[in-house]
Amino acid sequence: MQGIGRVGGPGAAAAAGKARAGKGGFSLGGSGAAGSAAEAHGTAAVAAPGLGLLALQSGQGDQERDQEARRRADTLLEDLAGLQREMLGGAADPARLARLAALSHGETGADPALREVVEAIALRAQIELARRGG
Repeated sequence: MQGIGRVGGPGAAAAAGKARAGKGGFSLGGSGAAGSAAEAHGTAAVAAPGLGLLALQSGQGDQERDQEARRRADTLLEDLAGLQREMLGGAADPARLARLAALSHGETGADPALREVVEAIALRAQIELARRGG
């Protein structure tokens, strides 16, 4: 099947390989690692629309997921700071520990950098809960 040529697309590599093969004997063709890479690229391009449809069907876009993850992280940080103040005062509020336990699992966001930060904050909350037997 011949697709519409793009810069750097699988059709461009095959066309370049055929042109070179006619002049100097070098061929990229459909065999070997270059052919496999071109086929994989073509397959990924076909699979991408299906992934977008799944994201639309989930009912929650990346922006909403990121906002929810930020709210969760902010609440976790507030509760961790409150827990620290309470521990300096003598004892932790059981309601705060229950909130930390509930928030320690949840939305981490779509953005990889945000996800890493939220997971680190949630891990800290889980550590504090484990230290207090929660």
